[in-house]
Amino acid sequence: MKIPVARPLVGEEEVEAVAGVLRSGMLAQGSVVTEFESRFAEYCGARHAIGVNSGTAALHAALLAAGVGPGDSVIVPAFTFFATASSVSMCGATPLFADVDPRTFNIDPESVRDLLRPDTRAVIGVHLFGQPFDVAAVRALCDDRDLVLIEDAAQAHGAEYRGKRAGSLADLACFSFYPTKNMTTGEGGMVTTDDDALAERVRLFINHGQSKKYLHSAVGYNYRMTNIAAAIGLVQLDRLRGFNERRIRNARYLDRHLAGTGLVTPYVAPGVRHVYHQYVVKIPAGYPLARDAFMNALAERGIGTAVHYPIPVNRQPVYQSEDASCPVSDDLAASVVSLPVHPSVTDEDLAYICDAVRELQEA
Repeated sequence: MKIPVARPLVGEEEVEAVAGVLRSGMLAQGSVVTEFESRFAEYCGARHAIGVNSGTAALHAALLAAGVGPGDSVIVPAFTFFATASSVSMCGATPLFADVDPRTFNIDPESVRDLLRPDTRAVIGVHLFGQPFDVAAVRALCDDRDLVLIEDAAQAHGAEYRGKRAGSLADLACFSFYPTKNMTTGEGGMVTTDDDALAERVRLFINHGQSKKYLHSAVGYNYRMTNIAAAIGLVQLDRLRGFNERRIRNARYLDRHLAGTGLVTPYVAPGVRHVYHQYVVKIPAGYPLARDAFMNALAERGIGTAVHYPIPVNRQPVYQSEDASCPVSDDLAASVVSLPVHPSVTDEDLAYICDAVRELQEA
């Protein structure tokens, strides 16, 4: 038996959608992208959605639209994927690393408060692994100081916070459609916002800074989404509800059947809908196996695992600084393991995973 930790789920409908674009001859950005943007904005409950070619491009364009540049600082969580911070550096600004909550693994509002400086221009909160961060608490800090709040929703398509979907919770939100995300376009991203001026600036920066054809009012980038990617996205958006329901169902099964094994299963904060881009457990001190041994033992049984993320971003060589102390992030990086939860995981797979973990715990 082989159970991968992640697997893109695409079928004949996606194939036919791409074939339709290829037959049309209109492969680059066009009407299919426009339709996908409109439907994605409606899905999120946002006024605007702007398609781009990656989640990193979405973050970079959102920061540029917010006016972030040299001399500014932007607060980001230390426990996240590298692009959350590198997009800040791409603007010439400085990322400041906040620690995370030990239960949700999301950005800690108190750590954000401690990091605020006169040059702070924005805060990026990450809905890590599919669970929204404490938006209200961070929003209050931003509103007090007129800071821009950005959702990094790369892992949170369809997640909800107090009844509102990710993508409609901040000044700007950024999604990724990488193949293993909750929905995919092959590669791609999206920026959502309710602000007309911010949306216009995002569109400017993703298209070489062109305010109209061959008239460049800013130095921009080629971050446009293609009709090919958007065609896949339209099909995947229709399937997203089912994908997420299966992820949630799989996660609940794992919660129940891993109880008592010694692993710390995911905590879900009140008032949120967690969509489980990853199902991340923590191996506590005193567990019978070290993390590497645990992962190797599952690999021998055909069960894929991964570590998201083994090095906090503030510990990466390019950012390593004695000024950034994030002990919770350090602890999580040394103790978390992702188990399979994606929609392709069957009931039989789930039972096999839980039985295997119990065998290890009892050995």
